[in-house]
Amino acid sequence: MSIAIIVVVSVSGFYFHWWLYVRIKRWVNRDLALSMATADPDMRQYMLDKLLEAERLKIAKKDLPDWLRAAAGAYSQK
Repeated sequence: MSIAIIVVVSVSGFYFHWWLYVRIKRWVNRDLALSMATADPDMRQYMLDKLLEAERLKIAKKDLPDWLRAAAGAYSQK
């Protein structure tokens, strides 16, 4: 019985830490995208859409800032 308790607690602990890591990663990426947007609500939505596109394209974390900067530059050229 004590082994089962240890397994349940360990698995739930690992799951919680994974979930927290994923949430923080999403918050950081969202803040990064919004930091490149101006106060214009349309550009904010555009940058959030570009962030979703980057996730869909599986842009690497190290390449994400440059990719989002290029997207922000493309918006300002419209």
